[in-house]
Formats: sequence, C-alpha cells, structure tokens
Amino acid sequence: MRRNEREVSEVEIITDIIRSSDVCRIAFAVENEPYIVTMNFGYDPEGKGVLFFHCANEGRKLELLKKNSYVCFEMDTDHKLNSGEKGCDWGMNFRSIIGYGNISIVTENDVRRRGLDCIMKQYGGEKEFTYDEKVLSRTTILKLEITGMTGKKC
Repeated sequence: MRRNEREVSEVEIITDIIRSSDVCRIAFAVENEPYIVTMNFGYDPEGKGVLFFHCANEGRKLELLKKNSYVCFEMDTDHKLNSGEKGCDWGMNFRSIIGYGNISIVTENDVRRRGLDCIMKQYGGEKEFTYDEKVLSRTTILKLEITGMTGKKC
C-alpha cells in the first residue's frame, strides 16, 4: 500500500469492515479477459478466513472458475463524500478490503449449509435458518479460501 497511514492490519478492524460491507466484488481473469461480479457473501474468520457466496448452477462465473480459480475480491463501506470549493478539493472517505484467494464449488452438504449460514448471518443476524431442499438443489455454493488481504481507511 502506497500510503501506510491508511493501511488497516488489525484483525478486529478488518472483520468490522467485512461485517459492515453489503456486497463483495469478485474479479476473475482468464487469459487476457477480466470479469468482475458483485455478490452477496458470508464470512467465516477461521484461519486466514473464508468467504461464501451463492449463485445459480450455471453462468459465466462458474465457467471462468473452471479455467482459473485464483481470484481477487474487494468490498467497501462507510462512504462519505467530502466537498470543497474547487474540484480538486473533493474526495471520498471509506474503508475497504482487497484480497486474493482460491474459489471453488462446495459439494459437501454440511459445508454448503455452513456457507449459507454465514451468508444469512451477514444479512440476517445470529438467528438460525432452515433451507428448502428444492431451492438448495438449484443453488451453487462457492467457497473462497483467502490467501491474503489488506484493509484501507481514508
């Protein structure tokens, strides 16, 4: 990070940024073609951390995942526009996370449910949820094992 005073390295603050974010953007790349998609997510902080996502059983992101499972992800929160007298005086305050990891399709039912529970916790709080088996059969669960991430505040 170019400006060290903006770097966030404390695990508690990084977790707070993740928990405060509404969506996660995942960047795929195959050969010379980038593709970014915005998704709902859930976070499990165990170890280096894991992100879970859900999607349909087919689509472009799944095709790209099969070709290259190494991805970049980004999330941001707490946006505040700062105005000024001149155009160059304007700016934006925010907190963000950028990271890398390997993403895969989850096939084990217990991990699929754990992933859905993490996603629901992100948006619905700590209560327990049940899942319709018919809907589950039409849902792909993705697991992104984080290999590294950095936080930023400005």
